[in-house]
Amino acid sequence: MVEKIVEGLRDHGVRATGGASSSVHRQRFTVSFEYPVCFTSDSFSPRNLQLADAIAWREPARRHRVLPVVDSGVANAWPQLPGDLRRYVGAHDDRLALVAEPIVVPGGEPVKNDPAVVSHLLSRFDALGMDRHSFVLVIGGGAVLDMAGYAAAVAHRGLRVVRMPTTVLSQNDSGVGVKNGVNAFGKKNFLGTFAPPHAVVNDSRFLATLDRRDMLAGMAESVKVALIRDAAFFEWISDQAEALSTGAPSAVELLVRRTAELHLAHIAGGGDPFETGSARPLDFGHWAAHKLESMTAHRLRHGEAVAIGIALDTLYSARAGLCDASLAERVLGALSRIGLPTFDPALAARADSGRLVVMDGLAEFREHLGGELTITLLAGPGRGVEAHAIDETRMAACIMELMELWDLRERHLGPGGPERPGS
Repeated sequence: MVEKIVEGLRDHGVRATGGASSSVHRQRFTVSFEYPVCFTSDSFSPRNLQLADAIAWREPARRHRVLPVVDSGVANAWPQLPGDLRRYVGAHDDRLALVAEPIVVPGGEPVKNDPAVVSHLLSRFDALGMDRHSFVLVIGGGAVLDMAGYAAAVAHRGLRVVRMPTTVLSQNDSGVGVKNGVNAFGKKNFLGTFAPPHAVVNDSRFLATLDRRDMLAGMAESVKVALIRDAAFFEWISDQAEALSTGAPSAVELLVRRTAELHLAHIAGGGDPFETGSARPLDFGHWAAHKLESMTAHRLRHGEAVAIGIALDTLYSARAGLCDASLAERVLGALSRIGLPTFDPALAARADSGRLVVMDGLAEFREHLGGELTITLLAGPGRGVEAHAIDETRMAACIMELMELWDLRERHLGPGGPERPGS
């Protein structure tokens, strides 16, 4: 009898490890994730079914409880939003029920630095009886999506989240991904979870409410993903740089959609959607960007910092012989023609020791990765390559070159030229 039991255990993956009472059961299971990403316009029109369908797609016969959380920037730009939400839910009251009036939270990166906002959301979830079948409809930019998504993920181990990104950056990048988080201990996204949304609704009408600075800042992630994933897309961005710089709706909508598609393809096919390894190819340009954001107390928008990081790592790639110098010229030219920065004085700031402060971002990035340092550099248009060491002397030379190029550009443009980010 004992022999039969042991044989059965072996059949189920249990093996002895050195003694009659020792064994290892190797547990294994697969969880499949699926969520729709919708591209639409005027999603609060009662005739537009995209939002209702996005909420009810798993259980179409059920009436779903929905609690809106709204970015204050969106609330100010769209004062009729609460009324639009009430009318929309009322038109679809066979499937939707509004739990309460929208909770308005501060927008922008500072909301990720304030634990009180997360606590407030959690207390409201509790008071309103939100459960694992309730929906948090998050309407806002990437920082609000990150913060509210984190709060929803830790309540009851996961409320259902439908994201409505409202900026170029959130519609083409963070809003369609599987991450959320808040900043802590002076580090970006130190607290967070991997929690795929229930659905994403990208409404192009929101983009019309953006000021030019926020519109342009979101385009940096498009340049990034094009450079490491799609050479033809980078060529299109370069060709359309002037149209993009004016916010031409047709160009911006195409940019958002193609960027989102590339991000989604990486999540689905990159082999590491929850980033258990040390490689982060979609974080090209981000090691310096994250440091610059904290160094400037978020005076720089995330996208502006990413643009500077892209310029820096592209120039480093060329100096290291990984790609042609002509590619670096084209990348810096495209960023500038769009209206994105390629340098900020913080990049050249030095500690008392004389070392460039931004270099500390390499160690912080390695810690964030949870393993060995892995930096994505450029091997050519549409082709990234992993590097596990950075020559700080060479990187410092690249920073000085970017500063010189920026100073030349500033002198050429004169006092009538564009303002520095955050000035």
